[in-house]
Amino acid sequence: MSAFAHEPAAAVHPADESPAGTTVDIAVIQFGPGTDVEANLAALREEVRAAAELGAKLVVAPEYSMYSVKRLDERVVAIAEPLTGPFVSGLRGIAAEFGVHLVAGVAEAPGGDLPADRIFNTLVAATPEAEFAAIYRKVHLYDAFGFRESEVVLPGPLDPPRTFTVDGVVFGMQTCFDLRFPEGCRRIAAAGAQVLLLPAQWIPGPGKVDQWTTLLRARAIENTLYVAAADQCAPKGAGSSMIIDPTGGVVAELGEHAGIATARIDVEYLESVRATNPSLSLRRFTIGTD
Repeated sequence: MSAFAHEPAAAVHPADESPAGTTVDIAVIQFGPGTDVEANLAALREEVRAAAELGAKLVVAPEYSMYSVKRLDERVVAIAEPLTGPFVSGLRGIAAEFGVHLVAGVAEAPGGDLPADRIFNTLVAATPEAEFAAIYRKVHLYDAFGFRESEVVLPGPLDPPRTFTVDGVVFGMQTCFDLRFPEGCRRIAAAGAQVLLLPAQWIPGPGKVDQWTTLLRARAIENTLYVAAADQCAPKGAGSSMIIDPTGGVVAELGEHAGIATARIDVEYLESVRATNPSLSLRRFTIGTD
C-alpha cells in the first residue's frame, strides 16, 4: 500500500476565519532522539505528557524525532516506515492519550514505485482523535554546510500548503532547512495560516544559532504570524527552540538542553498586529498556494 493513502486533503482558510478572542496554548519540546526508535517514542510520550500537564493543546516535537544521527546514511533508510507503521501509529496514540494535537518528524518509507533507498523527511500532525490533521514532506533538502541530505532523502512534492485548525487557530508546517526559503512560509501565510510550526534538527556550528534566531524572527515579522520552532537539543541539534509573536518578539525560548517552552496563541493580538502593519495586504508581488 502506498504511504500516500491516508493523507488529508489540503485546506485553505480565509484570513479572518478565527473569531476575535480565540486563543490556544501550545508547546515546543526540545529533546535528543537517538537510534532506538522505540526508546524515542517512549521519550516523546513523556515530553508530551509534561507539555499537556502545562496546558498545551498543541505540541511540536523536533525533526527526526523518530530516529536521529549526526549524518544521514543507509541506517535511516533501514528503519523508515510507512505512515501506517508502528511509530506513526504510536504518535497518533500519544495524541489521543493526552488529548492534544501532536506534530513530530518521522523517517517515512516512500512505498509504491519510488526509490527504496530513499526516505521522505516527513512531519505528521496527529489529532486528539488519533487521526491525521496534516502531513508535510520536507521540500528543501539540507545540501549545505558539508551535508548531503539528498543522498538519502527524496524532496517532498510541491503541493498546495496543508494547514489544519486547532480551537479556531490555523496552523501550517515547514521543516528545518525550509526556513532559509521565505517563499515557502509566505505560501503558508497566503493560505490563511496564523501560526508556522517548524520542527528542526538545526546542526550546530559557528553562527548557526544567530542565523536560526534571525530567520525565525524574520519569518514571523514579514508574514505577521506566530512561529513555533522545536529543535533537537545538543549535541545533535543547536537547541534554542522558541515561540515568536507576529512582531518578531520572542515570547518563550530554551537553551541547548532538553526542555519545554510554552506560549498562548492569541488571534485578537495577531489581528491587531496585522491591522497596524498590514504588510500581507499591501504586498504587490503575490505567491500562489498551488
